[in-house]
Amino acid sequence: MIMKVILLGNAGAGKSTLSKKLMAKHPAARLSLDELAFQGGAERRPLDESIADVKGFITAHESWIIEGCYADIIEGILEDCEELVFLNPGIDACIAHCRARPWEPEKFRSSREQDENLGNLLDWVKSYETREDEYGLQRHRAIYDAFPGSKREFNHASQYESV
Repeated sequence: MIMKVILLGNAGAGKSTLSKKLMAKHPAARLSLDELAFQGGAERRPLDESIADVKGFITAHESWIIEGCYADIIEGILEDCEELVFLNPGIDACIAHCRARPWEPEKFRSSREQDENLGNLLDWVKSYETREDEYGLQRHRAIYDAFPGSKREFNHASQYESV
């Protein structure tokens, strides 16, 4: 089975967890947009470079799952997507998931460094409903509502635990 799926949602929404579940049933390449959105710290890469890298990933893989909260990048690749999944379990669930998240060595040099960043992450997650940037609910909702293809919205983690 060929998959061309984008998972969109707030930090802690369950995008990585869901992508792993999907890959266990249907082998696919996985790309977290976190891996290519930034250059050296908190500075975003130029948008066209990020989109070009994602397009390269898409071209290189017949079956794929792309996950992220970057509406600006996702808008640039939606035409390649066969299904859009919007994970929107609410702020409290996202906070709980962030608190329970194991160390992510691809993002942090140590678990201590990740723990030291947790407060910043939780503040960022809490602002999801009021942010008006590419990371916020307003922009994610607009992408989801306008997407003409196959799409699903999950408002509770239990909805995608059985996927």
